[in-house]
Amino acid sequence: MLSAYEVTCRCAYDVTRCGVWAGIVPSGREVGPPFGVSTAKKTSPKGDLLTMILDAESWMNIRRFRALHERGATYAEIAAEVGCDWRTVKKYIDAGAVSVPPAGPSRKDCLPRVIAPFTEVVDAWLRTDITMRASVVHERLVAGYGFAYSYQRVKMYVAEARPRIAAELDRSDENPLRGLHRRFEVLAGAQAQVDWGDEGGILARAGTAKTYSFHMVLSYSRDPFCCYTDSMDLAVFFDCHRRAFAHFGGVPGTIVYDRAKTVVRRHVAPGKAVPLHPEASAFAGHYGFAIDVLAAYRPTGKGRVERQVEIVRSHVLAGREFGSLAEMDAAFAAWLPIRRGQVHRTHGQVIAVRAEEDRAALTPLPPVPYLVAGQHLRRVGKDCLVSFEASLYSVPAARVRAGQYVQLRVTGQVVAIHALPGEGGQLLAAHPRAARRGSWVTDPAHWDGLPDGHTRAVTRDLPPEPAATGQPAAAGLLTALLSGHAAAATPVARRPLADYDTAAGTTPAPGKQEQR
Repeated sequence: MLSAYEVTCRCAYDVTRCGVWAGIVPSGREVGPPFGVSTAKKTSPKGDLLTMILDAESWMNIRRFRALHERGATYAEIAAEVGCDWRTVKKYIDAGAVSVPPAGPSRKDCLPRVIAPFTEVVDAWLRTDITMRASVVHERLVAGYGFAYSYQRVKMYVAEARPRIAAELDRSDENPLRGLHRRFEVLAGAQAQVDWGDEGGILARAGTAKTYSFHMVLSYSRDPFCCYTDSMDLAVFFDCHRRAFAHFGGVPGTIVYDRAKTVVRRHVAPGKAVPLHPEASAFAGHYGFAIDVLAAYRPTGKGRVERQVEIVRSHVLAGREFGSLAEMDAAFAAWLPIRRGQVHRTHGQVIAVRAEEDRAALTPLPPVPYLVAGQHLRRVGKDCLVSFEASLYSVPAARVRAGQYVQLRVTGQVVAIHALPGEGGQLLAAHPRAARRGSWVTDPAHWDGLPDGHTRAVTRDLPPEPAATGQPAAAGLLTALLSGHAAAATPVARRPLADYDTAAGTTPAPGKQEQR
């Protein structure tokens, strides 16, 4: 039971908090309102009485006496305990009273919305692209329509309009099956799915800016494979395939891909055959599997591997720090037995048990692996260096020229530099692939024959003064320079100039002196 003082304090608190006043009767007599609270009936500008809304705490305080009222307690007695008018008690604990706290009328649309003049424009944009972001809508409204209000106004309207417009587009869509897909199951060894995962800068402290995870999942058993790389180029992509095949002990009949540039040569319109990358086609032919390329924007076609990317990221990488790609591969290898020992919720079997049947149906590996090399065109610098992935590789100075174009054939471990096919195509140099961007991978022998500065020397002694010859300084200097040249030792015949006139059949001019 609440004392009269507690009831008075609580009611005064309720009055000051939410404007509710119903009169306090703690001892059988009516008590006036607290100081400063008016008991006059409040009216709206139209003359109607304004209903005072009881707050949720006071409503719950009244409702808890409902059981006592059913056992004979009167409204006045309950009102004396809770500190309000008996009519208020009757309203909220009567048999037909609502069982939710009272709420005032909605204030929605009481004032005109600042976005209202622009709703038709926004709706038209959303009908064109239902995925358009609210930030883009706000940016365009400010730039082109003079919208001077905050982004939150636009965000709230877009959140409200997007479902409505999406429903309109669905009703007008000619394809009633849009958004649905066919579920399929495969036989053991028939299919695998491949995808990349972007792990961001998890190895940034170790000097690797970006890290990626390669995933292959056997569709029948959901048996996973994962390895980590710092590149997604052609050579690394198919090197990861070889590692996955070695892990599973064979090759599946079909591998499902999205439209990655390492698999597809170019994108085509829906319904047309997708041209495959030549290296991807050759790799698949060597290992004996078929390539299945999904339609654009259809991730549900390889949902098994899409889900596996998230599972591996949350169980292997989350909350951990790594210093190298090898540590990340080791972490996956340590977690793999846990995953394979679980019962998969789709097929209801232990993954490792079902994987035995899956692996037994794989095609055996060929005796000779297929090495895929990415081919790149580069130009030789004046310093006999070639740039690839921000690293520099040397070529022999005796076999190239400045500005010459060469072909780089790059695998996961080796960068081989060849002359162009029109220039013989011979191998010029081969280097291990740089582990970090910005590295120098050079062979000092490639610079043999180039000046290395070993003949440069300095001295503090002055050169000796030339001997005096009695000739003018300029003449003596010219004679010294000429005598020091190798041509000065060549014998030269001396003859009169008239001999040249005789040979030419000309007569010397009068007064011309004969010279030797």
